[in-house]
Amino acid sequence: MHLEGSCHCGSVKFSVESDSPVPFMRCYCSICRKTAGGGGYAINLGATTQTMKVRGKRYLRIYRAQMPDEDGAGTHPSSGRRYFCSRCGSALWLWDPTWPELVHPHASAIDTPLPQPPENVHCMLGSKAPWVEAEGGPNDPRFEHYPDKSLAAWHTAHGL
Repeated sequence: MHLEGSCHCGSVKFSVESDSPVPFMRCYCSICRKTAGGGGYAINLGATTQTMKVRGKRYLRIYRAQMPDEDGAGTHPSSGRRYFCSRCGSALWLWDPTWPELVHPHASAIDTPLPQPPENVHCMLGSKAPWVEAEGGPNDPRFEHYPDKSLAAWHTAHGL
């Protein structure tokens, strides 16, 4: 599916092809919640990096979250790069060189009408802020950490 997206002020516009355009997974980790999640979570889509076209690149900035070292003695930058507009602060997409062929636009930045998900998957609930209520259907899958299916596997399992 062809997706068009933009920041709030319109300085950055982008398009990308997505084989995973259904906004189903709500991530409650502190990084998503604090950088993009007004409701206490963020929703990322799956798309192909090589199809991405961006206008207004000069307004893009990148945030790399600080992650705790395994020994707990310090921090290191996350490999994930969170792109946002320097003019209005809109969170736009995540790209990680660990999976260079994938880009994850935020559903909130997409201007193209998106399909309704048959369910919502709630992940990283172990990091959820105490004030956040994980809403959704009673049969929605919920995970303390990462879900048991990738974006692509979830779409395939649901025939999407």
